[in-house]
Parts: sequence; C-alpha cells; structure tokens
Amino acid sequence: MFSEYRIHPALLLLLYCLLCSAGEEVVRLQELEGNTVTIHTGLTGVQSDAHILWFYRSENTDIKIVNSLIIRGEIITDYYSERFRDRLQLNRTSGSLTIRNISREDSGVYKLHIITGISSVWSFSVDVYAPVLKPVIRNQAEKRSVSLRESCSPLCSVENVKDLSLSWYEEKERISSINSSDSSERLYLPLNKTDPNNSTYTCVAANPVSTQTTQLNITVLCFINTVRNPNEAGRMKLLVAVLIPVLIVGLLLVFIARVWKKKSKQQGEKHIFSIYLLIFIICDLVCDRVFLCTSIIYCSLLLCL
Repeated sequence: MFSEYRIHPALLLLLYCLLCSAGEEVVRLQELEGNTVTIHTGLTGVQSDAHILWFYRSENTDIKIVNSLIIRGEIITDYYSERFRDRLQLNRTSGSLTIRNISREDSGVYKLHIITGISSVWSFSVDVYAPVLKPVIRNQAEKRSVSLRESCSPLCSVENVKDLSLSWYEEKERISSINSSDSSERLYLPLNKTDPNNSTYTCVAANPVSTQTTQLNITVLCFINTVRNPNEAGRMKLLVAVLIPVLIVGLLLVFIARVWKKKSKQQGEKHIFSIYLLIFIICDLVCDRVFLCTSIIYCSLLLCL
C-alpha cells in the first residue's frame, strides 16, 4: 500500500536542511570596539579529545580561524586568517573564543564545531559598535537676545555611527528622538519648545553599547553677554563703586602732597602730622577701608619725596 508513495530524494535533502537550521540557535552579541570579547559557549566541560573548530563567515563563505585537536596525546591549536592575527585565544575546556582589540570589521557570524564522534554546531552573531561621541548643542538663531522666544532655538547634533539614536529629555521624560538611517556624517535634532527656560533639558546620544549626554545651559546658549551672568553685573557695579572714590581720594592726596611739599620747604616739618591725620580722615570717610587708605598715604608720601 505504502509502496505507491515515494518521496523524492531532493525533498528529503531539503527536509534535512530545514531540520538542521531549525535546531541551530544563533546567539547575538553586541560589543564595544576596542574591547576584549569572549564568545562564551555555555559549555562546562568539553571532551578532552574533542576536535574543536571555529569559523568566521565572510562574504557568505565560512573561513576557518581556529583548529584545535589532539595528536598523539598532544594538543595542537592553530590560528588562521590575517584578520585575526595574534588576537585569538581558545579555551579548550569550554570551547569559548576570546578576541582581543575587537573592531567593527570583526562583526559577523562565528560558528563553533565540536567533533566527538558526532558533530555539534553553535552559531554566534557578533555586532561591534564604535563608541558614541558627546553630543553638541548650539543655537540655530543668528543673534542672541534677552527674548528667548525670538532668539533661542537649541539644536543638538552628534557624529553619526551605526544604530545611533539622538533624543531630547525634559527632566526624565523623552520628548523627541531620531534614529540614524543613513551614512550621513552627523545626526541633528532640534528642541521644539517655545520657552525652554522653565525645565531641565538633556540631549542623549546612544547606541546599543554606549551613551553620552549633554545638558542644555539656556543662559550660556541664548542670552546676550550683558545678562549672561547676573553675578557678573553685580561685580561690575561694585567695582565701579569702589574705583571712583579711590580715584577722587588719590587726586586729592596728590594735590595735598604737592602743597605740603612746597610749605615744608618754607615752614619746616611742623605740620606733617596734622596733614597725615587730615589725609587719613578724608580717606577713611570716603573709602571706609583702613588698609586701602594706608596704602594711598604711603603712595602720596612717595610722590613727595
């Protein structure tokens, strides 16, 4: 009865391939460029006489990169491929493979074959990413002004890398974002807020393995220099308030010193103490700074000598 139904050999081969591919689970890894990466197999004890092979898939071709086996009781491990020269290390106990100084060019599929009478295969997809650079925030408006609504248009940008996302956060809530979809040099995201002065805003650049943030300083970015720092304006007022009285006192002391110098030649030095006392009283009333007054008196004395 069943002899009338025959399965074509090609169909059997296709079924076998489907079963094999279904049983082969691919482990996905995401790594940062420049790191030392270990592809862990999850095995705790590989048979001591096992034949271990690692392959790297490049341009749809599996390239053998590690070959380790036992010959006459001696472990022989060979590392192939110029791409991974001196950067590979095999752990025969677990079958794990370590790659030093991994680069973006090392991204791809790695396959482990362990042969111990039967062949077992494990596949690992490794994606290597460049580190994200710190985003830069600038004002799109040409002029700086006190009026934020007219002059402040923050724009965040960052150098584009693989699988990059750029986002604006208001406090801890994400309010806008954009993902890299091409190979443009930079990624841009404006902050669409009419009045960004009432909250804390942060621009965040991230890919699967790294994150960089820059906080918006609305005062530095958008206000004109005269009101950029309120403390600076206060210091300027204080400086002017001190310098003007000092200048007045200085001119007065020079005048008094010259008069004293002329009179001292005629009348001797009998008025020297009274003049010093007068200078000190005037200086103290105007400046209210004993140390400063003393310094001015000494300077006037030098002018008289």
